[in-house]
This record gives sequence, structure tokens and C-alpha cells, in this order.
Amino acid sequence: MAALIDVSFRLSRRPRSAARARAALRALLGDWGAGDDLLHTAELVLSELVTNALRAPAPSDRQVGVRIAHSSTDGLLRLEVSDAGSGRPELRHPGAEDERGRGLRLVDALSHRWGVTARAGGIGKTVWSELKAPDLLPTPSTREVAAVTVSPGQQVRVWGAWRAVRSVRTARHATGGLTVVLALDEGPPLHLAAAEPLAVRGLP
Repeated sequence: MAALIDVSFRLSRRPRSAARARAALRALLGDWGAGDDLLHTAELVLSELVTNALRAPAPSDRQVGVRIAHSSTDGLLRLEVSDAGSGRPELRHPGAEDERGRGLRLVDALSHRWGVTARAGGIGKTVWSELKAPDLLPTPSTREVAAVTVSPGQQVRVWGAWRAVRSVRTARHATGGLTVVLALDEGPPLHLAAAEPLAVRGLP
């Protein structure tokens, strides 16, 4: 899928993470000019995908990855949720008394198409859904912020390219000032003064 723009972030394996994913999606699609129908549908689908990922048997320290992307070529909004759990989700036919098993049927009903792919590295899986969104006009929201305000999941422009921030930590250096250390998806960690400006895009 040739994406015009995409945003990725990670969630801890906690019940409140589904609500955090929905809030991030609402903020992003609001910036992209989504209508109420698309926003509501996308929120339902993403919530089900994240909830299923949180329930997948996996070590508690493994995070859940979320990617939201739009293709200007085919007018599709793509929602991806990755987890380190084993197995593959399958459509079920729950009975009237069953409390689970309806989430994926909802995803199937609302999606233009959906599927499951192996996660990069061979651990876990990515469940994705595509929704028709021909009128969506996402634009990269780039701004300059102090290094100390950067969050994991955002992208920063370094070495002439955009790099995803995997983790952020701070340390005191010998002169008493604060150093921010950004672990990126590629290249060595970035060590910056707390107030140093960085070009950033993505949700905080």
C-alpha cells in the first residue's frame, strides 16, 4: 500500500491501552479531516484489534504495536495492530450465551478487507484492517519541540531522514544539565541536551 502518511506507536499490555489507542486515533483522524461515520467505524475496528492483541498470550513486558496509515492511491485507511502472541485470530460463530468471539466478526463486517500477517522477525503477528476513506486528506503534522518533550512512537528528523523513536530516557551529565537519550529504529542512540530543538511528527 503506497501510504501518503502513517503514524506508529506502542502500547503497554494494560486494559487502559485500548482507550489510549482510541484517543490517539480520534486525534489523528480529526487532524486528517475524517467525518463522523469514518471516525466511529475506525474507532470500533481499532478497539477490537487492540483488545484482541491485549488478550493474546504473550509475556507481560511485550508491547502492542499500532500503525495507522492512509493510501492516496486507493483511498483506504489501514489500521494495523501487532503483538507477540502465538496463534492466529479466526472468525467464530458464538452462541447466544457466549461473551466472547464477536469482536472479529465486527471487524469483518466493517472492513473493506482485513487479514493477518506474520510479524517481522517471526515473533507474533499483525492483524490489519482497511476501511474505505476516499475523502480523507492526511497531511504530515511536523513541528519543532525540545528534545525532552519527545515521546516513544513519534518520529524525529535526524541525519537527513525520519526515524521512529523506540524509547526515551534522561540522564544527568557532569555539569548538572539534563541529557536526553533517544533510542531509534535505525542507527545509534541519539544524545541531546534537553532543550535542543528537534523536528517531530506523530502523536505525543
